[in-house]
Amino acid sequence: MGKKLKPWRVVLDTNALISALLFGGQSGMLRDLWKSGRIIPLVSKETFAEFRKVLSYPKFKLSQREIRSILNEEILPFVEAVEIAEQVTGVCRDPHDDMFLAVAAGGGAEYLVSGDRDLLVLEQYGKTRIVTVTEFLSLAGGG
Repeated sequence: MGKKLKPWRVVLDTNALISALLFGGQSGMLRDLWKSGRIIPLVSKETFAEFRKVLSYPKFKLSQREIRSILNEEILPFVEAVEIAEQVTGVCRDPHDDMFLAVAAGGGAEYLVSGDRDLLVLEQYGKTRIVTVTEFLSLAGGG
């Protein structure tokens, strides 16, 4: 029997998480990775609140029942909540994105997966590599 691989601790920014859940395709493979236990998505109160807010945007046409179902069946059983001990400020060109760096640092994430150039330009934050969905899937053997 082979040794079980330790799951990667990963921060998915809001767009990566929304794409994985609502649009399938290559991004949908991320959902397969967390459901199979190969990755552990990390969230904070702040990033989870943003995700919830974005799910309710009219363009997604989701009812409150559908949003609750996504949260309760697709997200909450698989994510790990990270308590942010130290806020991150002034690192990213877009100050709003610093919250994802704080989750990565606080949760010991190996990767932060994003399509946001303001994050991607950093390439690394502490021990966390910042990569696109395509790059991450290639590293995880799913791309």
